[in-house]
Amino acid sequence: MDYSLSSALYFGFLLLIWFPDALHAQNPSQSCSAPRLDDGFSSPKVAYSHGTMLNYTCNDGLKPVVKVWWATTTCENGKWSHQPQCIDINACIPPTIPNGYYRENSNGWYEEGHIIRIRCEQGYEHRHQIATTRCISGEWSSLPICEKSITACGRPPKVPHAVIIHQRYQEVFPADSEVQYKCEDGYATEEASSSKSIFCIAGNWTEGPMCSKCSIEIQTQITTINNCGRHPTIENGDVVEIADMFLRFRCNSFYRRVGPEKVMCFTDGTWSDEPMCEAAYCSLDTSEYPDLIPDGVKFIKDGDRVELKCVKKHWRWVTEHYSLVQCINGTVELTKCKYHFKLITLICCGYFERNTVSVIPCIYDYVFIVYCFFFIISVYITIYCLVTRTIALALSPSCLRI
Repeated sequence: MDYSLSSALYFGFLLLIWFPDALHAQNPSQSCSAPRLDDGFSSPKVAYSHGTMLNYTCNDGLKPVVKVWWATTTCENGKWSHQPQCIDINACIPPTIPNGYYRENSNGWYEEGHIIRIRCEQGYEHRHQIATTRCISGEWSSLPICEKSITACGRPPKVPHAVIIHQRYQEVFPADSEVQYKCEDGYATEEASSSKSIFCIAGNWTEGPMCSKCSIEIQTQITTINNCGRHPTIENGDVVEIADMFLRFRCNSFYRRVGPEKVMCFTDGTWSDEPMCEAAYCSLDTSEYPDLIPDGVKFIKDGDRVELKCVKKHWRWVTEHYSLVQCINGTVELTKCKYHFKLITLICCGYFERNTVSVIPCIYDYVFIVYCFFFIISVYITIYCLVTRTIALALSPSCLRI
């Protein structure tokens, strides 16, 4: 053996003898002392080494503070993965709510009858508006579900030669979220900028950037917005972003943008082409329609559908008449006034009510026929029962004495 190697080994052996704590410092694992378990029992030991599992169970009428009746906890560097504990059999352990959160009790469990309120993370909403749950006989009743909101967006699109900056990864983005892209070196957006943002609007991302190789000519044409003086203004629109070399515009509600989203500043002190905000709605004066109940002027977004109440001309005992009104490319379309059985149509025709217009009047006609059929049958049965009872009492006078 080489002399220098043997000397090093001998020196290391002496260090271990002189400094025994150095050996323990290299092995940070520590043992766990036996936990105190009231109203339960486990394997009798004084201490447990790192990584050892401890099984325990509870006396009658009690249960472990976990989901199974025979619980397991593990010693991890001197601490148990969970403290063994026995709770009342009707108590509840903390529920698991994907994409939701709530205030947890310090003791790690909840008494029977306790109510907790669930809050959904951003981009999620409660299904069927159920936000609370109650502990009943050891179980949680109707656990709330946090599902993706219809106005939220999924993952932003991948853009060639660009990367998302200042944003951690996530699966769902709430409405009005902003994600910024940055082009790689040597590339720029169509506005000759190195970065661009997209926004989550009504469940969809706005158009993403296109990062192309930089053109020297374009770079020399664009300068900072300070060289163009007063900012341009757009009717029915506002500036939502002021960058070094451009202004970003967004149209107000009930208007749509026509033209570029950004306005650039050129070296000659002029601005690039400006967008326009054109109307994207319909206006309907209810007083001009004899079948509608006068209720002023209604404004409807393009593509939206609303219900307007009608004047009752027939079947006045029916709770409500209405017309479906839709705005399509600036033109108002109305359906005929129909009987409105809201409870029945919500149960049977909810899908069609959400997705189409033309089929609803037909469905309401059929629902009305079915409703009348059952009404006539019920009246017939009622009359039959009354007549039968009257005859039976007439033939049996003794029944009157009873």
